Amino acid sequence: MSETQKIMLSVAAVFIMGFILVGASKEDQTVDQMESAAKIRAIVAMQTMANEKCPLKIKEATGEQVFITSETETDKETYLTLKWVGENADKGGFKKASCTLNSTLGGISELIIDDKVIIKKKI
Repeated sequence: MSETQKIMLSVAAVFIMGFILVGASKEDQTVDQMESAAKIRAIVAMQTMANEKCPLKIKEATGEQVFITSETETDKETYLTLKWVGENADKGGFKKASCTLNSTLGGISELIIDDKVIIKKKI
């Protein structure tokens, strides 16, 4: 057996042992871990949807674009409320805006701009 064949055989052996170690060390998730992961995915989905839909609705209603929220409220399961403070209130823009996204409705359930209700959906 030549030196090249020995090197190729040892590299193949290292790969095979690596696959065996990875396969043997893999553990199944417990029920608690799966529940926690599902909750995190739901929160991320709500946050993503709120960050996509709310600024568009505020711009549509006021003509002013919002970027960074001033406050966030959530129960981490069913609703997420984002609040903004208007930057151009003295030039005709809004003073404050609040947008609530409810997971059971799958979209914006309440949009309030300067104490005026723009969207109000019942659960």
